[in-house]
Amino acid sequence: MRLAELSERSGVSTATIKYYLREGLLPPGRQLNATTAEYEEEHLRRLRLVRAMIQVGRIPVATVREVLGHIDDDSLGRTIRLGAALWALPQVPEPDEEDESVRTAHRETTALLDRLGWRNAEQVATISPAYRSLVVAVAALHRLGYEWGAEQLVPYAELMHRTAVLDLDNMEAYPSEPEQVEFAVLGSILNEPVLRALHRLAQEEESARRYGFE
Repeated sequence: MRLAELSERSGVSTATIKYYLREGLLPPGRQLNATTAEYEEEHLRRLRLVRAMIQVGRIPVATVREVLGHIDDDSLGRTIRLGAALWALPQVPEPDEEDESVRTAHRETTALLDRLGWRNAEQVATISPAYRSLVVAVAALHRLGYEWGAEQLVPYAELMHRTAVLDLDNMEAYPSEPEQVEFAVLGSILNEPVLRALHRLAQEEESARRYGFE
């Protein structure tokens, strides 16, 4: 397809597509002559991914470029490729390791991983943004007086593991590794709000069942 058709099918203006091409977010099309290029379905799929990351995920262009670089790096194994792409997404700041609540959160999170038998998570804990995010959240709860530790977190973590199994089952339905990693990145950006919304709806439903609307 030509640029105009790519714009029409994607709903993205030609000026924006040209900007993405200049920034390296889209691979160049097949050059037909000095002024005309032809684009494939893979360009349309990548364009939709880029738009979701920028518009829905509010991810800066430089970060999008980094994430896409990991997606396209076929020198990496699938686990490393996926992890690198996800870790490049915006993350929470580093916790203050001098904070007693942070130290408590580290102990509880380590105990949680041990109880679950999540050995791989334990091995990457010192560099994992997900581990850091959990520590920051648990520390915040601790400061507010909520003793929300390993015992309370285990059943939630087990539910999340079941969700992860579903995520990877769905991911593996796509034929190529780049498509699989793209799906996983989109899942992190788009599916997490879906899960959060479902969680809140479930809370509303359960609250009404238990307590009515009084």
